[in-house]
Amino acid sequence: MSPWEIGAIALAGFWAGMINTIVGSGTLVTFPTLLFFGYPPVSANISNSLGLVPGGVSGAWGYRRELRSLGGVLARLAPASLVGAVGGALLLLWLPPAAFEAIVPVLIVLALALVLLGPRLQRWAGAHHASSITPGRWVALVLGIVVAGMYGGYFGAAQGVLLIGLLSVLLPLGIQELNGIKNVLGMVVNLVAALVFLVVDPAQVNWTIVLIIGVGALLGGAVGARVGRAMPPWLLRAVIVVIGVVAVIYLLAT
Repeated sequence: MSPWEIGAIALAGFWAGMINTIVGSGTLVTFPTLLFFGYPPVSANISNSLGLVPGGVSGAWGYRRELRSLGGVLARLAPASLVGAVGGALLLLWLPPAAFEAIVPVLIVLALALVLLGPRLQRWAGAHHASSITPGRWVALVLGIVVAGMYGGYFGAAQGVLLIGLLSVLLPLGIQELNGIKNVLGMVVNLVAALVFLVVDPAQVNWTIVLIIGVGALLGGAVGARVGRAMPPWLLRAVIVVIGVVAVIYLLAT
C-alpha cells in the first residue's frame, strides 16, 4: 500500500466520520474511495462498517450534553437499531449486491421530506397530544428504526438522513437533540453489523483498511460534533437536505 493510498483512505475516513456526525452519508465518501483503489465491493463495505465505528463513538461522545436527559428514549430505540443491524448485515452476506438499489433512493427522498416537514408535523402532533408521545407514535418510530437499522447494516449511506427524518416527525425534540440520538443509533448499527460480519464471514475483513479508516473517522467524529453543535437549527436541516440530495443523485448514477 503506497503512502498516497494510505493518505487518501485516511482522509476519506476523517471526512466520513465528520459528515456522519453532522448529517450521515459518510459511506458515500469511504466506499467509493475503496472501490477506486480496487478493493472488492463486499469486503470494502464490511471493512468500511468496521472502520467507521470509532467515528460513531467520538461523534456520540461529542453530543453527550444533548443526550443527558434522553437515556429513556435511547433505551427504547437502541434495541430496535440492534435488531435491524443484525438483519441488514445478514442480508448483505446473503443477498445479491443490487437487491436494495431500487428502494434506497425512495427511502432517502421520503426522509428528506420528513426532515423538511418535521417542525410543522411536530407542531400538529403537539396540538393533538401535547402532554405525551402516543403509543401509536412509539410503535411507528420503533418499526421505522428497525428498517433504518436494516438499511444501515446492509449499506449505510444516508442512514443518518433516514433516522433524522423519522425522529423529526415522531419525537418532539430539537434538531440538535435528534442529531445526538441519530449519532448513538448509527453507532449501534455500525458496531452490531461489524460484529455480525466478524462472526459470520471474518475473511472479508481487511484489517489494514479498518485501521486506517478508524483513525481518520475517530478524529472526524470529534470535529463533526463541534461543527454540528455550533450550527443553528435551520442550517443543520439545510445541510441534511443537501447531503441527502447528493446521496440520491449518487445512488441513481451508480
